[in-house]
Amino acid sequence: MAVSLSEPRKEIIPPILRDGFRVFFPLTALYAIVALAAWILILTGHVLPPLALDPLSWHIHEMLFGTIGAAVAGFLLTAVPNWTGVPGPRGVRLAALAGLWLAGRIAVTFGAAMPAWVVGVLDLSFLVALGAVVGRAIVVSGNRRNLPVIALVVAYAGANLLYHLGWPDLGMRLGLMTVVLLIALIGGRVVPGFTGNWIKRAGQAVGPRPFGHPDRVALALTLAGGLAYLARPEHPGTGAVVLTAGLAHAIRQIGWRGHRTLGEPLVWVLHLGYLWLSAGVILLGLSILWPAVPSAVALHALTAGAMATMILAIMTRATLGHSGRDLKAGPATTAIYILVTLAALSRLGAGWEPVLLHPSALAWGLAFAIYLAVYLPICLKPRAV
Repeated sequence: MAVSLSEPRKEIIPPILRDGFRVFFPLTALYAIVALAAWILILTGHVLPPLALDPLSWHIHEMLFGTIGAAVAGFLLTAVPNWTGVPGPRGVRLAALAGLWLAGRIAVTFGAAMPAWVVGVLDLSFLVALGAVVGRAIVVSGNRRNLPVIALVVAYAGANLLYHLGWPDLGMRLGLMTVVLLIALIGGRVVPGFTGNWIKRAGQAVGPRPFGHPDRVALALTLAGGLAYLARPEHPGTGAVVLTAGLAHAIRQIGWRGHRTLGEPLVWVLHLGYLWLSAGVILLGLSILWPAVPSAVALHALTAGAMATMILAIMTRATLGHSGRDLKAGPATTAIYILVTLAALSRLGAGWEPVLLHPSALAWGLAFAIYLAVYLPICLKPRAV
């Protein structure tokens, strides 16, 4: 039968542009490798790109808003459609979002000759667009439970804005605390949720403790500690609140029964990532109260430890689950989790022994390179039936 000329043509979308995770998770892994390699070359004096920021600010900014920004986008563009029932961007719209992210990376890395406002607009446009997409889906669906996610995306974009307004230290602290709160909020759902599913399938009787008072206390203390860290980062009172928040997270996690999940890496790595969050917040409080704990150690416990581990945990699990594959970690995936843990531990040790920087960078690069080797082909293929 001949097709009518008036019949609308069906849009042909390649697999990689059908879901947010297919684009942004590989970009996260690739940029994690590239940005760290560039930082090492800058540190050793081998290269000096025409950066729009000073080198240290560039390194912090690109890890916090480049690598982590792509991971946040991949997660939200995958999770929010499930939460709300509102389809996420795909095809040209998804490619445009990825283009905005890439434009920001180019502007911040090679924009020394650009007017500062141009660099800022190019870089901020991605988070503004992401916030608009996520915010619209949550609002139009009436999904009130996830309204705090909108506030966190706005705060995250505001932190990036502070960088471009000339307040990089404040921007770093706000960005860091925003991601910590995002992990605490979303992690508090997915970690016990996935743990409960696994324990049930394993036929065990006692599952994670339901959401309750310990969770509310940990979240409230994290918010209070984060606000204090923004306002008075060196005040002993801030250190006390932040330290208490970290201990509250550790207590919160005990009720999730993580020790029962050691048979499945896809589950125990989530507990490991959250344990890094507790440790990082505790170390941050200690670094304020006790100068013997370098602040860089605390910050890298949160970034190289909690954030990198959670990113790889979510990227591997979501890529398998949303592509129709079995939720089972093979040897390569387990190696990813071991390598990112070694990278984080080495980076913390480098706070006292700088010679550990290079082993840390190597383990970090290998972890994300294995993700690309194993999971990029999955992102390029249609969903398994």
